[in-house]
Amino acid sequence: MPKTMGILGRKVGMTRVYNEHGRSIPVTVIETGPCTVLQKKSIDNDGYDAIQVGFQEKKASRVNSPQAGHFKCSGSAGFYHVREFRVTNLEEYELGQQINLKEVLNIGDKVDISGRAKGRGFQGVIKRHGFAGGKATHGSMFHRAPGSIGCSAWPARVVKGKKMPGQMGNNLVTQKNLTVVDIREDDNILLVEGAVPGAKNGLISIYTKG
Repeated sequence: MPKTMGILGRKVGMTRVYNEHGRSIPVTVIETGPCTVLQKKSIDNDGYDAIQVGFQEKKASRVNSPQAGHFKCSGSAGFYHVREFRVTNLEEYELGQQINLKEVLNIGDKVDISGRAKGRGFQGVIKRHGFAGGKATHGSMFHRAPGSIGCSAWPARVVKGKKMPGQMGNNLVTQKNLTVVDIREDDNILLVEGAVPGAKNGLISIYTKG
């Protein structure tokens, strides 16, 4: 089986495991794969080599006509999630092929994991950026406001990128260099040291470092 650059998974939650020295290791539990190859993209046709994979099957009745035609090419009914992964050996993949956890990762590997962070709505500068704020007592009239945001004479405008109140979370976050602690192949379960972005049941993209 060729080495794929990544695999899709679902964040189950967090727990802890103990190593041979009795040290407690916080881990994130991820249900990964199997993923099905839906499409092959080549340099000649698309400008890069990649495979498109589907994760978490869904009923054919829940798939619209254009999607059904696309999934039919790989002999699949439908998937909730479809993503691409770059590969260096495109000719070794076939449509409909199953990609399993053990074929992509090994215990001790370093991985990058991407997920969509929890959305926290519109927040002020204290929660969003960690501003200290003003005094809470002695007649202070300045508590949680951002304070001065611009200059008067020059440049006479608010500089781009100024930390301001606004939408917090609900963006794509990548956590790098996480260690694979354990692989439970029979249950398609991956244990990764530390926290990963996103809420429970959220889609996770796991990228290998090789």
